Amino acid sequence: MQPYELPDFYMPYPARLNPHLDTARAHTKAWAHEMGMLDAPLEEPGATIWDEATFDSMDFALLCAYTHPDAPTRELDLVTDWYVWVFYFDDHFLEVYKRNQDQAGAKKYLDGLPAFMPLSPADVAPEPTNPVELGLIDLWARTVPNRSPEWRSRFFESTKNLLYESTWELANISGRRVANPIEYIEMRRKVGGAPWSADLVEHAAFVEVPARVADSRPMRVLKDTFADGVHLRNDLFSYQRETEHEGEVNNCVLVLERFLDVSPQRAADLTNDILTSRLQQFENTALTELPSLFEEHGLNLLERESVLLYVKGLQDWQSGGHEWHMRSSRYMNKTATRETSVVERLLGGPTGLGTSAARIMLSSGALGLQRSKSYLHMPYETVGPTTLPTFYMPYTVRINANLGRSRQYCIDWARRMGMLESVPGVPGLGVWDEENIALFDFAVCAARIHPDASGPKLDLSSAWLTWGAYGDDLFPALFWSTRDMAAAKAFNSRLPLFMPLDCSATPPPVNPFETGLADLWIRTASPMTIDQRRQFRQGVEAMTASWLWELANHIQHRIPDPVDYVEMRRKTFGSDLTMSLARITRSGEIPAEVFQTRTLRALESSAADYACFTNDVFSYQKEVEFEGEVHNCVLVIQKFLDIDRQHAVWVVNNLMTSRLQQFEHIIDTELPFVADEFGLDADARHALDAYVVGLQDWMAGILNWHMLTGRYGESALRWRYRRPLRWAGGPTGLGTSATVLNLLSGVRAPA
Repeated sequence: MQPYELPDFYMPYPARLNPHLDTARAHTKAWAHEMGMLDAPLEEPGATIWDEATFDSMDFALLCAYTHPDAPTRELDLVTDWYVWVFYFDDHFLEVYKRNQDQAGAKKYLDGLPAFMPLSPADVAPEPTNPVELGLIDLWARTVPNRSPEWRSRFFESTKNLLYESTWELANISGRRVANPIEYIEMRRKVGGAPWSADLVEHAAFVEVPARVADSRPMRVLKDTFADGVHLRNDLFSYQRETEHEGEVNNCVLVLERFLDVSPQRAADLTNDILTSRLQQFENTALTELPSLFEEHGLNLLERESVLLYVKGLQDWQSGGHEWHMRSSRYMNKTATRETSVVERLLGGPTGLGTSAARIMLSSGALGLQRSKSYLHMPYETVGPTTLPTFYMPYTVRINANLGRSRQYCIDWARRMGMLESVPGVPGLGVWDEENIALFDFAVCAARIHPDASGPKLDLSSAWLTWGAYGDDLFPALFWSTRDMAAAKAFNSRLPLFMPLDCSATPPPVNPFETGLADLWIRTASPMTIDQRRQFRQGVEAMTASWLWELANHIQHRIPDPVDYVEMRRKTFGSDLTMSLARITRSGEIPAEVFQTRTLRALESSAADYACFTNDVFSYQKEVEFEGEVHNCVLVIQKFLDIDRQHAVWVVNNLMTSRLQQFEHIIDTELPFVADEFGLDADARHALDAYVVGLQDWMAGILNWHMLTGRYGESALRWRYRRPLRWAGGPTGLGTSATVLNLLSGVRAPA
């Protein structure tokens, strides 16, 4: 029996079938025989993985004919061979390494596979020893010669991730460890291979995403949402096979079942809700972010056409992949693949080209009606204080002895920068006064996240926290009432001028935010190398650019998709800035490649999420009731799951706990392997340990500061927001945006 009924899937794009299906079927079976994937000698490891009947029933050619309906026959053959290879790799890896839990053998095997994908024509691949290696050599040679170096690099990276991250799955199986939801979504993208599929979409459609926009937020989100849709759909169909027959623990249905302590049916329905939300995020990104991306990067007509054909290809893959899952013997789909009777066909309404909309199921899930929940939030709702949960925090807070001097320094510095006065050029807009900044007490936070810093360094850290919080308050005050995205982008585009890589002179600042940035940049970046300055500036820019994403959601009055929220929250909170400073502090002691490993990135992300969600729990009343904010994890979870605020706080606190436990798990089980793999000496290992302690101080210090600061208490909020100083905002309404634009350009509005 099936463990649950499949939910009603949201699939707005009808599946289409490539007319070259039969040719691809014949070609790919012959190719699989040639590569040794079928009828392999019995002495070969994993020789009995597939027989011909199994191969035929899985019907990979049907998958590719559905997912690439417009590909010519030669390209369809090639793409189908790639999918045969990737599924064979998955089953071969399961049979040879996962079932035996051979982590050492798996690592050695995976380490050798990139050599079969030479990026340079001068490189020669080694002799293959199994069908996976032989197939990879053949496919690589048939695919990359006509592609650009940029595409080759992207495809190489996607393929390598697909291969390498199998060790993460293997480690979870060996330890019987079920990942937390955030970790699972992020890792599933890599190990599941859908980013790899997205790269093949470009190849099959004979287009390439222009290199200058390939890593932009819209293109990255389109690929990520596509990947999440593909993987979550696969999890729903493969749950029974994976959990009952393969001993698998890496499946979103199982992850939610364990995390929320719910039935498989409820977990499956929630997985489908996330899937739907990701597809709708794909649509929102394509419709609202691509037009401005085209203009801002000056894409010509052919480049725009390439991007749109790529988007169409991703849509085709999504609908075609769903259709294949409904038909393939590989998956749980018995109730979904029942043949329609003659009577049902006759009475089922119109059929044929152009009639698919008439057959859409009229259920809320199939129609994607949950989208409406994102737009129906009532801003400024009176919610009252939040009852705080018991937070999991195993690390002890340490306090810097220089706290007293930095407390006063914060106030003096903010006054010198002009942060305690009205914003120049915008009459009536005051953000902070001296009482506010004393109440916020950012030095208390700095003294806890940098307990060993010298007095001057603690002053600098306190000033950075002050500057970031001021910007976080200033940006909504300037742009939320006017909803002027053009002015907001102009504001943001000026900021790099105050972070020159050569630490040269900057233009005159026109507001306290620019003044503060110019002061902090020269003091912080001067001792750095050019590469370190570039890395640090990217961290600052990630934070300030993320405020544009918040404004876009505010303009749409849209509560973000949960996955998009988590990933962008790290940027809005300034985690990238904090992490880049910490990495730079340890540069020279720890090889830069160590920070690029999945282990270190996962360690940093788990710490960042703990800190971000801490802020969201404490700031819920401030943001929801007093600021009309929609960017708060408690609110996002509350609306997505249709639960009350206190239940949502419980879920967020569980996420915080699971992320911190993942942090501990990485330290105990993965970090030692990284140190061994890179051959770190005693000094480097000590520096790596110190870096980890710094992250522990950071999380513990942020939690402790939130308990002490006056920024979030109800009485302080009512006192602060009832006065005309705060959120006065200056003139609003039709014809007033020039006031803000004058501020940004340094031109004062006429008196």
